Amino acid sequence: MASSELRTELEEYLKQLDIETICVEHPEVFTVEEMMPHVEHLSGAITKNLFLKDKKKKGLWLVSARHDRQVNLNDLAKKLGVGSGNLRFADESTMLEKLRVGQGCATALALFCDKETSVKFVLDSDLVDGGHERVYFHPMTNAATMGLKPEDLLKFLKATGHEPILQSFE
Repeated sequence: MASSELRTELEEYLKQLDIETICVEHPEVFTVEEMMPHVEHLSGAITKNLFLKDKKKKGLWLVSARHDRQVNLNDLAKKLGVGSGNLRFADESTMLEKLRVGQGCATALALFCDKETSVKFVLDSDLVDGGHERVYFHPMTNAATMGLKPEDLLKFLKATGHEPILQSFE
């Protein structure tokens, strides 16, 4: 399915949940650095999203953190109890299978595609507790950035069955 169709599916899902969003279209980007010139005028928190696997238990993790936070995979692995050195970036085929997005498009908003809730979700606690007007993610495509209120993000996660593991990345 094309990313534009998935984006439409996501937008319809958010409407059903009565979640209002704002969206900025921009050229396709593959890094936060490439994206920033297009979104720096927005008020709120821009995110970076990492799709990871636990090489021992074969578990899958999606991590959403504020774009300016350092995410140390060894520290995170210890905090999550998967053992230092065990978190690695998952391959694109796994991300396509579970979240239906490819490289450069990892996003918490893709969790609505994970119907079996096989992906555990780690959320930077600052994104919900930091007083941000909105938090921004790609809407199933890296050619746009969508913002929603932190409480609406939590409503979305609850609706998808993904209880966030809140983590501080300060």
